[in-house]
Amino acid sequence: MTITTKNILVIAISDHVEAMRVASGLTIYGHEVQLVFADRCLEENDETIAQAETLDLADITPVSLLDDPLMERINHDDFRALTESANHILSI
Repeated sequence: MTITTKNILVIAISDHVEAMRVASGLTIYGHEVQLVFADRCLEENDETIAQAETLDLADITPVSLLDDPLMERINHDDFRALTESANHILSI
């Protein structure tokens, strides 16, 4: 069975921890995964810290549409470019 590598965009809107989990899991198949936080700043707690470590192991650098001190901010043009280049978009 051949698995085709896809470019997947995960948008974290309502459940940040789950979005982080899903993004990390998608890399198992060799997919290129981008993670964008869109609704609020990421909360620093035990759960998000653990998932951030998993993202790091999966070589995913999350970005935000908001001014979040924990990650790089992207503008709407950059976000549009990510959406246009994605084969699949997941909103979580």
